[in-house]
Amino acid sequence: MSKKVELGTSGLFVNPIGLGTNAVGGHNLFNNLDEETGKELVRTGLSEGINFLDTAFIYGPEHSERLVGEIVKETGNREDLVIATKAAHRFEGSEVKMDNSPAFLKQSVDDALRRLQTDYIDLFYIHFPDEHTPKDEAVGALKELKDAGKIRSIGVSNFSIEQLKEANKDGYVDVLQGEYNLFTRDAERDVLPYIVENKLSFIPYFPLAAGLLGGKYTKDTTFDDIRANHPLFKGDSFERNLEKVEALKEIAASKGVETAHLTLAWYLQKDGIDALIPGAKRPDQVSNNLKTLDVSLTAEEWKAIDEIFK
Repeated sequence: MSKKVELGTSGLFVNPIGLGTNAVGGHNLFNNLDEETGKELVRTGLSEGINFLDTAFIYGPEHSERLVGEIVKETGNREDLVIATKAAHRFEGSEVKMDNSPAFLKQSVDDALRRLQTDYIDLFYIHFPDEHTPKDEAVGALKELKDAGKIRSIGVSNFSIEQLKEANKDGYVDVLQGEYNLFTRDAERDVLPYIVENKLSFIPYFPLAAGLLGGKYTKDTTFDDIRANHPLFKGDSFERNLEKVEALKEIAASKGVETAHLTLAWYLQKDGIDALIPGAKRPDQVSNNLKTLDVSLTAEEWKAIDEIFK
């Protein structure tokens, strides 16, 4: 069982490898998801020492939260777990709008509590910014919910540095979740320095760049999902990216570890990043993700990887 780490100064202590549950009931995100397999992912994680589960209203919608709640109830160890969920998507007929208004966020927390079958949510995120709510006002509403015991800590997701600063005007934000990986490093410019300086915690999503940093693709690999149109996977840049991954694979091979685990371990050694939430579609992948915790990088190795992707 790994040593638990605190997410920033939130008071939440987690296994540094958590589980992103968008493939647990996220029927709107993935084709042919099997409900039982989804539940098994969560069961496997919990039985192998993962205590940090990341879900959201929009996974399903609503369904991921329900399934996660079901399994947590079944295992009966709620107080050992850190459950994170998110909201911002409001459906108007077939249209989806982002809503950060205090009334909407308060309603969203109550709804999520019901679906998760719990009395409190450990980490509640505003999933995406909207265009009209002042961010400190939105976070102020979450602070009220925190004072009422409904949530334990406050997160924002997909916020720009300006939005983050406004959201954290009163120092209430604990965690920022955003896109970050060895290919997509914009967060290093201003977000990560702000996170470190203000003792928040940054949780990256797409840490393996849709599988690219796992080292399993070749230039002949074709894609028929969202990757098909993603700039990382197109034409010349795909080939250049594969060359970088080859260099990464050599370092992994020299250490006798998997490329994906090397990549994830690199993030965990970066200031401001305390934990990761890799997803999985099969129970064995959940177990496999945990092998990251056995990988440690020397300062030279860390720097060498940094250089490849500079």
